[in-house]
Amino acid sequence: MAKCSACGPGYASPLDAMKGPREQLLYLPCIYRNTGAAIPDFLATVDVDPESPQYCQVVHRLPMPYVGDELHHSGWNACSSCHGDRRKSRDFLVLPSLASSRVYIVDVATDPRAPRLHKVVEPQELALKAGASFPHTSHCLGSGEILISCLGDPNGNGKGTFVLLDGETFEVKGNWEKGEKIPSLGYDFWYQPRHNVLLSTEWGVPKILSRGFDPQDVQKGFYGRRINVWDWSERRLIQELDLGSGSIPLEIRFLHDPKAAQGFVGCALSGEIWRFYKNLDGKWEAEKVIEVPSKKVQGWLLPEMPGLITDILISLDDKFLYFSNWIHGDVRQYDISDPKNPKLVGQVFLGGSISRGGAVTVLEDRELRQQPEPCVIQGKKIPGGPQMLQLSLDGRRLYVTTSLFSAWDRQFYPELIRQGSVLLQLDVDTAQGGLSLNPKFLLDFGKEPGGPCLAHEVRYPGGDCTSDIWL
Repeated sequence: MAKCSACGPGYASPLDAMKGPREQLLYLPCIYRNTGAAIPDFLATVDVDPESPQYCQVVHRLPMPYVGDELHHSGWNACSSCHGDRRKSRDFLVLPSLASSRVYIVDVATDPRAPRLHKVVEPQELALKAGASFPHTSHCLGSGEILISCLGDPNGNGKGTFVLLDGETFEVKGNWEKGEKIPSLGYDFWYQPRHNVLLSTEWGVPKILSRGFDPQDVQKGFYGRRINVWDWSERRLIQELDLGSGSIPLEIRFLHDPKAAQGFVGCALSGEIWRFYKNLDGKWEAEKVIEVPSKKVQGWLLPEMPGLITDILISLDDKFLYFSNWIHGDVRQYDISDPKNPKLVGQVFLGGSISRGGAVTVLEDRELRQQPEPCVIQGKKIPGGPQMLQLSLDGRRLYVTTSLFSAWDRQFYPELIRQGSVLLQLDVDTAQGGLSLNPKFLLDFGKEPGGPCLAHEVRYPGGDCTSDIWL
């Protein structure tokens, strides 16, 4: 990390970040909602220093003050977008809660191994000052403010709105967007001031998706299908890129190089990766570049099983794209040196619904000759499927968790509720491509003091591949 007095948090560039120190701690939100345990969710601190006697262990738990929050994704008060401002520092983790609509501000600077709660932004603030609820993605801005995307209004209806927090006081300043036109749905976002754009995606109507997944709700229009294009400086919605009915575009990532006017979005239900880009006329377009075929099955919810692409990320050198197929059970690595033509170079199965010996029989598969073997590590059969991903700065280690959203975990993988989720680590071949499971790394969240819980997204104290944006 840069040490000059004129520098702020993070790194000067993505390639500088790749030279940063190896991660030693991870922060993971751990969820008890829908597990039957009436205790608060907590933020886990995990030691991942191979030289530490506490390697691959939870070394601290910060419980939230309330029950039923559904902690989910997190961000920072400041990151590499503020690198040129020495007045800023990466001291606080911003931790929104989907179900309760609270936003927790966690002090990770005073003692990185034992974070402490700094402030609670109550749901009434989001409702009164921004007409928002179900906060999801948090990104710090170059201005020092914090921008959070939301999925709905205070009544649980869909509303693709954004909330601005003051970066010092963490007070709700109001809505980021201007104008009357607001998407009916929201989820993830990424911004890139060099191209005067913010792109946002759509999951579904909060009060609908919170009760579990019903395929009929897709046909009723309760789930998303668009990338929404915003003018960054004017904060106005200017384009809608329709990716098709039933696509459900979730995680969206620009290439890390701030000059690049392109990136990728993963579509959960259609099993597709779309490349978005700015054309010669300055408009934004999208094209499908990867498709995971559905499998014809017996013994499952539907006769055809989608992969359900639930997370994607891009290595800091913009060489590889990774994504998880939560239902099929595999993590994939693609070489995106030519972004228009990604090439599959790595794949590993980590559980999922089509493992041999399970309840599902695959009748027709356009990709595999036989159903994969169950994933067993250190004698434990992994419950659920690979979900959230986080890559080390140098790109050599890929961390994987297995919980998506407690109501959907309960529906698709009831064993996750009974056994808890896990944290796994994959070794990455960064030269030719390739993924392999590290047999020495297993963190079993079924053995927590409060009982089995659902660990979700991974963050590093110094920043990572999905929370830092370069300007």
